[in-house]
This record gives sequence, C-alpha cells and structure tokens, in this order.
Amino acid sequence: MIEVTPTAVEQLTEYFAGKDREPIRIYLANGCGGPKLALALDEARDEDEIMEAQGFSFMMDKELYDQAKPLTLDFNQMGFDVKSSLALPSASGGCSSCSSGCCG
Repeated sequence: MIEVTPTAVEQLTEYFAGKDREPIRIYLANGCGGPKLALALDEARDEDEIMEAQGFSFMMDKELYDQAKPLTLDFNQMGFDVKSSLALPSASGGCSSCSSGCCG
C-alpha cells in the first residue's frame, strides 16, 4: 500500500502535465546522508510489486516492498520524501565527511 499526500499529487500532476504518466519506481538509493528511498521513472519488472494511487502507478522490488510497507509519498522543500517502516541507517557526519566523492 502507498499513500500519496495531496502535496505530492500536486507535484506529480504538474510534472506529468502534457506528458504520458509513466510508472514511478521507488528504490533504495545510497548517498552521503546514508540510504534512502528515492523515485525514478522506469518500466516494471517481474519481481516488482505494482501499486496504483491517485492516478499514478508505482512499483518497487517485492522483497524491498515487503520490508518497507506501508509507504507514504510526500513533497516538501527538499523534494519528494518516501516514508516507510524500513529501518535505514543514517550516515554520521554528513556530507562534509563523505569519502566517496559524491558530494563534490
């Protein structure tokens, strides 16, 4: 199950205005702030859980979905935010101490 807040629906509707509504993948991304759930346009795969909400199609790897459900997609000043029951570790020290070179 995924809940999409009215603010997120507004942003998605604006993004897709005049375009076909493509499927939106929810995936685990890694960065300087640690792992987080992120969004990308993609095509569904056999191993995906497909969810429909507010006229949009979301997909997520079934194994990850089972660990993360329920999901809430919101939008704030930092962009889209996917909240879940998935316990994600956070990186200590923030970007200033990132040794992966991802932060410029």
